[in-house]
Amino acid sequence: MMTNRSHSLRFFSAIAALILMCGITAADPVNVPDVSNRLPAYLIEIPDSVSDILIAEAGSATMHRFVHTEGRIVEKDQRYMSIGQAGVGKEKAWDRKTPLGVYFITDSLDTSKLHDKYGVAAFPLDYPNAWDRFNKRTGYGIWLHGVDRNNPERPPLDTDGCLALPNEELLRLVDSLQPLVTPVIVARQLDWALPWDLDTLRAEFHLALDMWRQSQEEGDVVTYLSLYADEFTYRGMDKDAWASYRLGVFETRHLAGVRMNDVMLIADPEVPDLYLSRFTQVLDTDSGPVRTTKRLYWRRGEGSQWQIVSEDAG
Repeated sequence: MMTNRSHSLRFFSAIAALILMCGITAADPVNVPDVSNRLPAYLIEIPDSVSDILIAEAGSATMHRFVHTEGRIVEKDQRYMSIGQAGVGKEKAWDRKTPLGVYFITDSLDTSKLHDKYGVAAFPLDYPNAWDRFNKRTGYGIWLHGVDRNNPERPPLDTDGCLALPNEELLRLVDSLQPLVTPVIVARQLDWALPWDLDTLRAEFHLALDMWRQSQEEGDVVTYLSLYADEFTYRGMDKDAWASYRLGVFETRHLAGVRMNDVMLIADPEVPDLYLSRFTQVLDTDSGPVRTTKRLYWRRGEGSQWQIVSEDAG
């Protein structure tokens, strides 16, 4: 049964779209944005805490770097890269494919103690993430790294699944790559969108995300659970088991407030209508604030109905 909040979400989604599009008419060309201001279609919202975004375009063997500064996202530079010997679309261990999706750098490694093939620097990525695990993908050890100094020339399809950059190019990025902050989006090709289209999507996404936040703050477990898809799983629990667990949490925990900081909203480059929200959740409890980095993977269905299909922390 659709809740009143679900009806409200659809209604306000339509209103948000109309508000954002108003004033852009054929009779008023001054209000029509310049199409040259296109942006990567995946970057719906990037917080000020994130300065650099990497987009690996497998089809052209190109690593694009975008910078986020003064509220704007612009392409800073691009460079040649190598990917897995078997291409993209990783599904299992040792298939020598590079995964497609949204990942984050987790660490910066000292390669002086590693095999020469990793070159001057290495940055592990968080494959498999929650969405990969939801799809039962296996494997590990997907890194962004350099190349062997003694054999630096590498064809586009050459790694065991990692992203490899020429050493001198990777060194230019080292100071910009932040563990647990910098996103690395791996796509078949780089898709673009116009700013007003991203504005509309951002407003709609925020309505769903705020409903999730508010339902926790108000202790509204019915609305909260309605935002999770039937096929949702979490660390071995199916939707029913997880709902039972969350019901117990709602009954025993009183919250004075729920806040979300550093909100990042990204569209998946491979799966249509799949979106990631990543943010710092702050629960105001009787014993003080509790902070957790949350990742929610949302599916946008018919009628702009948003539901969470996977969830993770970190």
